[in-house]
Amino acid sequence: MKEKELKHPLITHKLSILRNKKTSTKEFRELISELSIILCYEAMKDAKLHNTSIETPLEKINTKCLNEDDYAFVPILRAGMSMVDGILKVLPTAKIGHIGLYRNEKTLEPVEYYYKMPKNIGKREIFILDPMLATGGSAIATINRLKQDGVKKIKFLCIIASPEGIEAIKKTHRDVKIYCASIDRCLNEIGYILPGLGDAGDRVYGTK
Repeated sequence: MKEKELKHPLITHKLSILRNKKTSTKEFRELISELSIILCYEAMKDAKLHNTSIETPLEKINTKCLNEDDYAFVPILRAGMSMVDGILKVLPTAKIGHIGLYRNEKTLEPVEYYYKMPKNIGKREIFILDPMLATGGSAIATINRLKQDGVKKIKFLCIIASPEGIEAIKKTHRDVKIYCASIDRCLNEIGYILPGLGDAGDRVYGTK
């Protein structure tokens, strides 16, 4: 498995605004969407194109296009939903699955409470969406569940990743490639990414 940290001055600029605790809910949402678009472009650089024929206003040509049924995007509820708007700007007809997880307070393990996927999920390439890759627990649980349904190709898209979360996925699913806008320094004692941006879900939905 390889992790891909996107390096670009515009991404650094947008991350600086995103991290700022004074950034409004509206602007935070917009930045998550913009960064998700960039991540989607990068993660789909190896997408397979199919031959097709079209007519321009001037002539008929042979060209190539995606078969969008080959792909599906799976946000991890609830924060992952903040990335869907950006994805749909790139692929308006994209199929979207959903998985909901919460952490068992005693075992600290993720527990699934919701799972709904498009048809023929096992035949699609899946892009998991979550703004933050912290401990990796939710990501690994999601990957496990998708592989149980026969999914063979999975990519994980996040805004910010911790080294610990990346290492956790490497140990369990070396075939899953991670795309992120930043690999941050570390996790703190309660599992928050440093320097991070706080709780992405709370900041997206204005619940804190």
